Amino acid sequence: MDEPTILLGRLGMQALPFYSWVALCGALVTVGCGLGFLALVTWLGRWRDLWSGWLTSLDHKRIGIMYVILALIMLIRGFVDAIMMRLQQALSYSSEGYLPPEHFEQIFSSHGTIMIFFMAMPFVTGLMNFVVPLQIGARDVAFPAVNAISFWLTAAGAGLMLISLVIGKFSTAGWTGYPPYSEVRFTPGVGVDYWIWSIMISGVGTTLTGINFIVTILRKRAPGMTLMRMPMFVWTTLCASILIVFAFPALTVSTAMLALDRTLGLHFFTIDSGGNAMNYMNLFWIWGHPEVYILILPAFGIFSEVVATFSSKRLYGYTSLVYATAVIALLSFTVWLHHFFTMGASANVNAIFGIATMIIAVPTGVKVFDWMFTMYRGRIRFEPPMAFTVGFMCLFVIGGMTGVLLAIPPINYSTHNTTFLVAHFHNMVIPGALFGYVAGYMYWFPKAFGFRLDRTWGLRAFWFWAVGFTLAFMPLYVTGLLGMPRRMSSYANPAWHPWLILAFLGACLIFLGIVSLGMQLWVSIRDRARLTDATGDPWDGRTLEWSTSSPPPAWNFDTVPLVAERDTFHAAKQAAQPMPHQPADSFDMPKNSVSGILIGLGGFWVGFGAIWYIWWLAAAGLGLIAATMIGRSFAEHTEMRVTPGETGDVT
Repeated sequence: MDEPTILLGRLGMQALPFYSWVALCGALVTVGCGLGFLALVTWLGRWRDLWSGWLTSLDHKRIGIMYVILALIMLIRGFVDAIMMRLQQALSYSSEGYLPPEHFEQIFSSHGTIMIFFMAMPFVTGLMNFVVPLQIGARDVAFPAVNAISFWLTAAGAGLMLISLVIGKFSTAGWTGYPPYSEVRFTPGVGVDYWIWSIMISGVGTTLTGINFIVTILRKRAPGMTLMRMPMFVWTTLCASILIVFAFPALTVSTAMLALDRTLGLHFFTIDSGGNAMNYMNLFWIWGHPEVYILILPAFGIFSEVVATFSSKRLYGYTSLVYATAVIALLSFTVWLHHFFTMGASANVNAIFGIATMIIAVPTGVKVFDWMFTMYRGRIRFEPPMAFTVGFMCLFVIGGMTGVLLAIPPINYSTHNTTFLVAHFHNMVIPGALFGYVAGYMYWFPKAFGFRLDRTWGLRAFWFWAVGFTLAFMPLYVTGLLGMPRRMSSYANPAWHPWLILAFLGACLIFLGIVSLGMQLWVSIRDRARLTDATGDPWDGRTLEWSTSSPPPAWNFDTVPLVAERDTFHAAKQAAQPMPHQPADSFDMPKNSVSGILIGLGGFWVGFGAIWYIWWLAAAGLGLIAATMIGRSFAEHTEMRVTPGETGDVT
């Protein structure tokens, strides 16, 4: 690494990706896709529409859609890493494979980071943004400008992740960034710094999102919607938002302390200088285990909505589902130490956390039984969202059983650092979270765009995902029990080889599942006249979002609905009565604002400058953020008045 300079810091020609043909190809694809998008928008002449209709919009629905688009882009990017790892392990029996060891380490680090922070979090946040205000009968979130800032900070973090492919290298310290390996003494390049700053910047945006949705749900509900009348997706969003507010500061603090160790030479975690690496691990997993439920609880809410709608029945055990959600949220803060069963804690400590880990499975089991009872004797329609829900119930239970096994300290001790743990983790987050997000994406797509997604391609996507997941990860349980450590780029044990070939074939089927999702979208746009929904209620839904038009107006509801019971909209349909609502009145809606995109740009400058020691750029980023916040605080006329005549309501 060259000595830092004032103008470019430590950025130089050595940062270009010429160290590996794989890295060079990845960089060219990334740059090519970015330039291709810019060329397409220019060719279509849509810059004005893109700027005013999307990039500067404060409409929670459009922000939610942009979150989902970001998540789908990062899903493709993260999956490329995944299939490269599976191919490397399929080819590297008694050989080096096609990836250099350091590049393999970058790939497994970037894969985990992308999928957790920049695929799963934006996906669930996008669905929350789009759906929650509609489900509670609100016209917007509590803090629209903060909502835009949250998105653009997340996008800034994702931008740093993507640019690490092109300029410099990414971390080789895994997605958890454990010291001492992530300390500058052992990993002196920019890779860990890319990891730190992408997570810190996006983490601030996520924390703001949690605060925003807590306030929105508690203060913006329609008249008559008590807490126990809220849809289950709103309940799970509320609990996940509370977890975000309490958990994400721990992640921000731990990564900031690691950054200070690396940049200023402090010793929070450097063991030979008085630091304690276990403090980092405790802080990380105090965030990390609630994070699992931040991702999964909203997916549970989606499954609840989908099961009730496509079983044509009232959700069974609503009250027990609410309490189970709250219990899971509470217990999620009591189990983080099961990640340290191999770290030498006392038997009593391990026993306490092992028992807590087993207990948290109980409310999850309650949910599964409630969904099954909802389906029992229902008129089930096997639409794609329902297919993903049934697939989740079949596959997630397997992951739950292996989780209970890992809660037993002696078993955990022998399997913790093996592919058994890799299989268990993916058994949780793919059927448990990603299947839910895809189900929600298909379920609410017609509400967002006014036409349904193609059913045939949706079912094909489900089968490719379900079968591909089974083939990709069930073999890893076997190799883990056979003693295969995780994160191995090559090996000489012949017993592992056939299982790893099978895992690669499963990854290929998952690739076909992703392709099917793309084909579903393309076919649906092509055939949107056939798939158009003119009713606003294509699934015979039960909750308030289906009572407004598809797509909804910027203000969601021309008149605010009145809620008299759970599933008020469904009850009104059953009684052949119009949805009760308040009298029409005037209200304020936020105008477009550049504050979000400017703060996101400033955050990107801060991160990129700190990574490469370009301190003037980092200072400029902080200045842009400060100037934007000050300017926004003094801005007048940030809202527009909407009158009953403008909404089209004549009552």
